[in-house]
Amino acid sequence: RRRRRQGFRGAVPPADARRSTGQTGACVGFTRALLPRPRLAVRGRGDSVGSRRTASCSPALPLGQELIGLGLVDDMAGQGTDKRVEKITSTIREVKDWPKPGILFQDVTTTLLDPVAFQYCIDILHERYEGKGVTIVAGFEARGLIFGAPLALRLGCGFVPLRKPNKLPGETIGEAYSLEYGKDRIEMHTGHVGPEDKVVLIDDLIATGGTMMAGIRLMERVGANVLEAACVLELPLLGGKAKVEEKHKVPLFTIIERDVL
Repeated sequence: RRRRRQGFRGAVPPADARRSTGQTGACVGFTRALLPRPRLAVRGRGDSVGSRRTASCSPALPLGQELIGLGLVDDMAGQGTDKRVEKITSTIREVKDWPKPGILFQDVTTTLLDPVAFQYCIDILHERYEGKGVTIVAGFEARGLIFGAPLALRLGCGFVPLRKPNKLPGETIGEAYSLEYGKDRIEMHTGHVGPEDKVVLIDDLIATGGTMMAGIRLMERVGANVLEAACVLELPLLGGKAKVEEKHKVPLFTIIERDVL
């Protein structure tokens, strides 16, 4: 009878396992109770992505930060190398001559196949924008929608899709832009973003910057405050980040850089 009441096959669970975690329930709580409590590098609410402070691992931290304490972040000799970035980088494949000859396409669909790498992308973005007052995450079609929606859920704010023409059912406003291999246009529903909103724009990749600048112009037209733009991957040789920051004075954060054309 006592074994049935205690559960866990007769073993009394540690206090941490019985404490509510607010994330995935008692199972995660029990797992956390088994984790070591090393000293680790974590980011605080007011810290930038590159800054770190030392703290003890505790059940109140997000699970991603506890995994950092298990060795996923190498902070030896003050280098602060984030092993999550290495993991994400290893999952991005290159496709030659797509969508036209001469282009070495950076494909993040292989990152989405890996739930650990995908989760790291969202964790890193969430750590950057948590506590910054973001009211809207706007994601670009197509892959920016995939990264933007879960980020909005983590931040507890609204999500606005930025779609290609004739994809949205209601009244829209749009902006045309040039790509490194053609031209296109993005649109969003009118009335979904306004002057009261603080917006973060999300895409998978920035190359020449045309897509991101079109998104910034859309937000400027409705009077919204663009706090920052963010991408998983930047191609610095194509100069898109510099264009965004110089022309629109909007900072752009990227997780990975690759020097390819």
